[in-house]
Amino acid sequence: MSRPASTVPPGRPQQRRGALTPTLIVVALIVVGFIFFANVWTDVLWYQQLGFFEVFLTENVARIVIFLVGFALMFSAVFFAIRIAYRARPVYAPDADIRDNLNRYQVQLEPIRRVVMIGLPVLFGLFAGSAAASQWQKVLLYLHQEPFGQNDPQFGLDISFYLMTLPFLGFVTGFLISVTIVAGVAGILTHYLYGSVRIMERGIFTSRAAQIHIAVSGAAFLLLLGINFWLDRYTSVQNSGGRWAGALYTDVNAVIPTKSILAVAAALVAVLFVVAAVIGKWRLPVIGTAMLVITSILAGGVYPWVIQQFQVRPSEQTLEKPFIERNINLTRSAYGLDKIQETRYNATTNATTGALAPDAQTTANIRLLDPNLISDAFSQLEQYRPYYQFPKALNVDRYEIDGKIQDTVIAVRELNPDGLSANQQSWLNRHVVYTHGYGVVAAKGNKFTVDGKPEFLQSGIPSTGVLGTDSTYQPRVYFGENSADYSIVGAPDGAPHREQDRPAGKEGDGETQYTFTGDGGPNVGSFFNKVLYSIKFQSSDLLLSDGVNADSQILYDRNPRERVQKVAPYLTVDGNAYPAVVDGRVKWIVDGYTTSQYYPYSQQEQLSAATADSQTTAGRTASLPNTSVNYIRNSVKATVDAYDGKVTLYAWDDQDPVLKAWQNIFPTSLKPFSEMSGALMSHVRYPEDLFKVQRELLGRYHVTQADNFYTNNDAWSVPNDPTVQDEVKQPPYYMSLKMPDQDKPAFQLTSSFIPQVVNGNARNVLYGYLAADSDAGNQKGVKADSYGQLRLLQIPPETNIPGPGQAQNKFNSDPTVSQALNLLRQGASAVLNGNLLTLPVGGGMAYVQPVYLRSTGETSYPTLQRVLVAFGDKIGFAPTLDEALNQLFGGASGASAGDSANNGQTPASPPGTTPAPGTTDAQTELKAALEEANAAIRAGQDALAKGDFAAYGEQQKKLSAALQRAIDAEAKIAARPAPEATTPAATPAPTPSS
Repeated sequence: MSRPASTVPPGRPQQRRGALTPTLIVVALIVVGFIFFANVWTDVLWYQQLGFFEVFLTENVARIVIFLVGFALMFSAVFFAIRIAYRARPVYAPDADIRDNLNRYQVQLEPIRRVVMIGLPVLFGLFAGSAAASQWQKVLLYLHQEPFGQNDPQFGLDISFYLMTLPFLGFVTGFLISVTIVAGVAGILTHYLYGSVRIMERGIFTSRAAQIHIAVSGAAFLLLLGINFWLDRYTSVQNSGGRWAGALYTDVNAVIPTKSILAVAAALVAVLFVVAAVIGKWRLPVIGTAMLVITSILAGGVYPWVIQQFQVRPSEQTLEKPFIERNINLTRSAYGLDKIQETRYNATTNATTGALAPDAQTTANIRLLDPNLISDAFSQLEQYRPYYQFPKALNVDRYEIDGKIQDTVIAVRELNPDGLSANQQSWLNRHVVYTHGYGVVAAKGNKFTVDGKPEFLQSGIPSTGVLGTDSTYQPRVYFGENSADYSIVGAPDGAPHREQDRPAGKEGDGETQYTFTGDGGPNVGSFFNKVLYSIKFQSSDLLLSDGVNADSQILYDRNPRERVQKVAPYLTVDGNAYPAVVDGRVKWIVDGYTTSQYYPYSQQEQLSAATADSQTTAGRTASLPNTSVNYIRNSVKATVDAYDGKVTLYAWDDQDPVLKAWQNIFPTSLKPFSEMSGALMSHVRYPEDLFKVQRELLGRYHVTQADNFYTNNDAWSVPNDPTVQDEVKQPPYYMSLKMPDQDKPAFQLTSSFIPQVVNGNARNVLYGYLAADSDAGNQKGVKADSYGQLRLLQIPPETNIPGPGQAQNKFNSDPTVSQALNLLRQGASAVLNGNLLTLPVGGGMAYVQPVYLRSTGETSYPTLQRVLVAFGDKIGFAPTLDEALNQLFGGASGASAGDSANNGQTPASPPGTTPAPGTTDAQTELKAALEEANAAIRAGQDALAKGDFAAYGEQQKKLSAALQRAIDAEAKIAARPAPEATTPAATPAPTPSS
């Protein structure tokens, strides 16, 4: 037999199928696998170093096991459905023409049939396993659940059933339904492809094997559907689609009974499918399925609609009353509002002389420094170098100074790698040389210097002040809210220092270098670890640089909030972490919440919307995730050491059943709060985001009578922040104050309420005032009984107490204030309104607002120049709060403010700073000139009102002279040489060793 002629042209070698393609595929798989391994193993090193390997192991083992179970179920169901259908294919198809059409598909499929029969189940299994693994928290909570000891009012089941059992059962049922549908469809398609199912002119032909397959699939689906109907009875108490959350009259009297009927009906139809598989008769299951569909439409949709329209709507208030009461009681319980102290506060609007005498302790602590505006002042006065920075918003805390509690505005001087000059933006500088920030800066909240600067309690480099020195606390900040993505630190003993530590504290001092000595990150000294982290951070410099030595550690995931979230994935973390000097260390304190969306009869709240205010919209604090919850507890207080990044989780609400369940899952990751030191206890505060969620609910749920709740005639809203242009909510404010039922002041988180805003319209009068006690005490492991107590002052509407918007409007429209502020704006300076504080003092409600002045220029910063106060319809306006209160209350308020010593006096320079020559004199001249100008304006207006034009002209001359003196004084201030501490110096070059 002759061979066929070759098709290869003469002179060209015949092509052979080589091993290049398989080799490339194998290499690609190895590379991808190693990259995956690098990311997993570096996570293992990170968790091990931090002491939370239990969390990593438990979570990932749970994910893997659930993935495998989900994969196995889906793979097995689809694989056997296809295999059984293939094996049951008929030898001869009933119609030759149709058989010929299908034969073409079969012939095309045959070469890859085995691959498809394995690959398709694997593909579906991977999708199913991944979806199942994402539900690991539901599975673990179900396996380790804790009882609430409280039953729901509808079914009498423990609340834990709804939070921990029902979500798991719903997940399992939904997953099995998906498996049944996918496997059923795959089997039917296989039957059709191989001739067991035919669409013919006389109808649909199905083989006996196909009939059994369809019957079993249908029975399994209907049985699971029946279980789902039965579970829907319980989920009705979690409904959030109606006017009120939970199962209402229609649900209880129509929906729940019909769900029971549908569950039984689905089970009966499932039995009919099994019977049909045995006897081969399909009339009964077809009729049963049709009846089930009709029943579900009538009983599940039409009947409840009829009940709602013709029985409930005409008598809604009466019929829904018991269910509204359930909603009120369980919502207040789920959000921690059930133990709130409510007091009627008959506030007065008359500012009488001496009215503040009973509130002397409160007025002495009224905060004047706005933490949202004073950041630039901290930067200009305390930044020292461009590679340092302060956050946009500082934090309010309190410290005991000379035996008294002092409200404090505090921040840490963090690293800013972007502040390096362009020629210093090398990998070595960013990751080896410039690694950490330095020191805490704190100022008194209720005082300021004569020229409007913060009066510092802690400042300077080296760090000095009442909070400690470099020898009494560790000032270096390796872990902070603005830290770099990663840094390489550490070196063997005796090796030269490579880290830039701190700049010169004063002229003549040299720059200092430092080597990290803590245990802050995984070791990256070995070649293997270098390779892993080079892959993780996509940096060849990390692998090749001599800045990485045998003892090097790599610090990453350095943001305190993200660090806590990573070691406690079951928590929702508060948007604001704050620093405190505790036991000789700078600690970031982070609040963590356990949440759920399954609490029965509780109103759903979207976290991102409920916690949004002027702080989050401006990016000063982090926003919470866009998830809905109807249960929340501040269950965990966490600390992150700013030096070595150590994370400690304390079980703060140890009675929370959700937290108890997580403690069963992660038994070693949380410590009891009894191990918290007294110093740490003294800086714990009520968390902002929890408070914002609670105040949002309290706008409606302060009403506890069902009839009044139904009419919604006493609903409240959180007022908009009057100090910003956008219509966003006013944030809550921390301050020390004494509520009417308290004997002494406490550190509190406060907010106010106005009537409900409808379509942007509302009376801006005060209806309520909420304060959360934030003092946990200062005893080791002992939580003060008063901590967390919510106090609500309900103000009678007829008193017409101005709300924040009205108070701000009074400030803005007052002629005297406007004229004085216009004078301050001379020379293109900007007037900035500080936070508007609301305080229950003097038998009424007082408003206090600091006024800042900011000149033009890159190095300008706000200085506090005036204070506005309001009480009723009267306002006060003066250079100090003390003067303004005396103006407001008939010349003598009866109490002294914290800045009373500033009246005509020049305070000492703040620690760590040296005033520039001539600064005080120029500031005094400017202040005196502005006051003379203000007086001339008033006198001129009075003369004009009397028709005395000669006197008016004389006052205009005085006004012109005063303005000129003010301009001259301002020019002196602008021209003065800046002190070393306020002018960022050039960034020093790296040391020769670097």
